[in-house]
Amino acid sequence: MRTLDKLLAPHLKLAPVLVKRAPTLTLAFDERRKSRLAATLDNGEAIALLLPRGTVLRDGDVLVADDGGLVRIVAKAEAVLLVRANDTLTLTRAAYHLGNRHTPVEVGADYLKLEYDPVLADMLKRIGATVEQVSLPFHPEAGAYGGGHKHGHDETFAEDYALAQQVFGEHHGHGHSHEHEHQHGHEHGHAHSHDHGHNHSHDQDHEGHVHDESCGHAHHPHHHAHR
Repeated sequence: MRTLDKLLAPHLKLAPVLVKRAPTLTLAFDERRKSRLAATLDNGEAIALLLPRGTVLRDGDVLVADDGGLVRIVAKAEAVLLVRANDTLTLTRAAYHLGNRHTPVEVGADYLKLEYDPVLADMLKRIGATVEQVSLPFHPEAGAYGGGHKHGHDETFAEDYALAQQVFGEHHGHGHSHEHEHQHGHEHGHAHSHDHGHNHSHDQDHEGHVHDESCGHAHHPHHHAHR
């Protein structure tokens, strides 16, 4: 079984005749974002896909097999929702609400496209958009914080989402949950950390300050007595 383990960069132009002669691999979007996949070329040959994590293949991408052969990716037509609107504001609102749900969306000049979902279809209709279920290739936007778009069940979604939250907090200063925990850490930290029924003492260092590593702040030397 051959292994497809290299993706040719888009700027590397191949002779059209080579691309045309290359066998094809037709995959739906959910398959095109998997870095490990056992698949079958359109000519019936079984292959193994082995690409760097986070790779999302697009229609027309060319892969190189371990024997030097080329394979061209074809985006499979699949059930999607085609969203349009009579005005730009409604389409923008549709994109906003889908973004809040971390939904993979293909963005066109006058349309949005997403994987078929009856609940989202109903939501979009309620805000005034026109929604049509069709069978078309699906090419959602690449992720803003990584190489490819990911969502709930993707293997690296947790990493990307954590990074996205971190970037949002740095730019907007909205670390509500963090601030809440930090505030309560100051109010209750000593009661929880030292309530063990025995006395504690702290060593002095750094010009007469004591470091409490549980909250990362320096305090003046003091002793705690516990009942």
